[in-house]
Amino acid sequence: MKWEAEFPPGTPVRVRQVTKRRGRSLEAVVVGVVVEWESAPTGSWYVHGKKDRLWLERLKLRKADGEITLLVIDDGTHLARLEPATD
Repeated sequence: MKWEAEFPPGTPVRVRQVTKRRGRSLEAVVVGVVVEWESAPTGSWYVHGKKDRLWLERLKLRKADGEITLLVIDDGTHLARLEPATD
């Protein structure tokens, strides 16, 4: 995984995901701390052929309110390292 070495668990990040639609793009931003990276096959039943597997790179984040969020990382994803929070 190309992102895992650059953003190891414990790293605060901002994740911006852009989804392209017909006449516009939708953008979502999530801020949190990296919990773990994983690669797992898609859950889509029609993608799996006899010997084919479509693997997705996933990022598990812990947001400031404690919520755990699982994001699929693709070409429309941009990660930025944030400064650790000081209390």
